[in-house]
Amino acid sequence: MYKLPKVRILRRKNDFQRIHRFGKSYANRYLVMYVFTASGLEGRVGFAAGKKLGNAVTRNRVKRLMRECYRLNQQKIDKRYTLLLVGRKAATTEKCDVIEKAFLSLGRKANILKG
Repeated sequence: MYKLPKVRILRRKNDFQRIHRFGKSYANRYLVMYVFTASGLEGRVGFAAGKKLGNAVTRNRVKRLMRECYRLNQQKIDKRYTLLLVGRKAATTEKCDVIEKAFLSLGRKANILKG
């Protein structure tokens, strides 16, 4: 069983802004992934869902789906990178397996997967 410790999740607004501004973005229909390499933030991840997605229940569901996809696949991701995952409107109605496939395809596109 894989765990996602709370210390590996980004919380500070400055970290989110820095990754958003200076990170390289990759997108598909369900997610936007920002990839950033910085000292001090390696191996960490942030999850975001804007108000355009819907009410708080919907936004939290999208963030839970993204967290679960990351948790299940964290051993496949190179620890040198910091990730910011942003949910899109299409993710609000999808199941976990669809979001997981979208996450892995972005990982391959960004070339952050091990092996």
